[in-house]
Amino acid sequence: MTLCRSDSYDLVIVGAGMVGASLACILDRAILNKPLSILLVESAAIDLQAPPAQPSFDARSTVLSHGTATYLKTLGLWEDLELDAEPIRKIHVSDQGNFGAVRMDNEELDVDALGYVIENRLLGKMFNQALASMASLELCSAVSVSEIKPLATGMEVLLDKGDQQTRLITPLVVMAEGGRSGLCEKLGIHRDTESYQQEAVIANVAFTNSHEHVAYERFTPFGPLALLPLPDHEGQHRAALVWTRSDDEANLILELSEKDFLEQLKNEFGPRLGDFTKVGQRNSYPLNLVQAQEQVRPGLVLLGNVAHSLHPVAGQGFNLAFRDTMHLAALLVEATKSGTSLGDISLLHKYRDETESDQNMTSAFSHYMTRLFSTNNIAAVWVRKFGLFSIDLVLPLRKAFARRAMGLSDAQVKIEASV
Repeated sequence: MTLCRSDSYDLVIVGAGMVGASLACILDRAILNKPLSILLVESAAIDLQAPPAQPSFDARSTVLSHGTATYLKTLGLWEDLELDAEPIRKIHVSDQGNFGAVRMDNEELDVDALGYVIENRLLGKMFNQALASMASLELCSAVSVSEIKPLATGMEVLLDKGDQQTRLITPLVVMAEGGRSGLCEKLGIHRDTESYQQEAVIANVAFTNSHEHVAYERFTPFGPLALLPLPDHEGQHRAALVWTRSDDEANLILELSEKDFLEQLKNEFGPRLGDFTKVGQRNSYPLNLVQAQEQVRPGLVLLGNVAHSLHPVAGQGFNLAFRDTMHLAALLVEATKSGTSLGDISLLHKYRDETESDQNMTSAFSHYMTRLFSTNNIAAVWVRKFGLFSIDLVLPLRKAFARRAMGLSDAQVKIEASV
């Protein structure tokens, strides 16, 4: 018994998370000469027909930049999200204990919102519904990819499930599984990792004042503290908290009583949202800057966290990956029309050339903001003070800062979609 219906596919995507699902959905909606046969492989069990999780105070969420939302609209994927997406109409960036701030406003930039915060369960529901409607897609879940082997043209992929194995061939493998499987190591692809020696404590919190659709980024000597507006839940004003601390301090914060946690949070954030009244389930994860030394090979592309993983400051991670995905999809569409193999290295080098500047600038944007604002060094404090003043006071600087945060600093990809 084989693990999938065929022994060859036009494209194999490893990882059915948001990045892998995005690529499949974009290609399904693109106007092609003929549909691509796509195999989507996921190590976890997935039921595309399963109802989404019920609303909860603790629901995890993702920031979608203005640019990402615009892309989703052009692909016909935004309608199912729009009603539940909490718009970010203002962004307030401040530095604890120092004058100066950056304030960005959707009206000044002539957009409906600078970005949106959406619960992951709703993103999952949207992607699952889209994947379930794709006639040319085969989902193979609860199955791992144990080997990817280069051939003269394309790749041989070994699928594994218990004592069952299946080999198949494809012109192109897109690895979008976040690097969890160890496939990079098996392929000899090294990823540079720089530890921030910090952890992000994440939780949803409630407070007495309305957030008024403002996203807050508060830099403290211990690291950034972000509060991202969420829809009210059972009459409570909510935000998603990302609280960056050193490894030891993060563990102490996780162990605080609810009262002490909320009191310390208010001491560091300030009184803008009134009193903090509730914190939901708390979790933490280590923060690293990760960049793959190779993102393309003949017949192979790394996409998403397996290619680059950023500090969560400014919420750039998924949005950068989605822009990469749009670039890759556009080139794959172009290849199908010209008859070029999807795994052709010149095509994949073109993808790398198109995305390299955006990746480097976005990584630097989050990396150096984190480094600059996570120190009490007197020189850095003065740079921050005058930097924030100048950005806020000089309109062109503020607009440039906003365009980077909104995911609009680089040329937008055009894909003709059938929606």
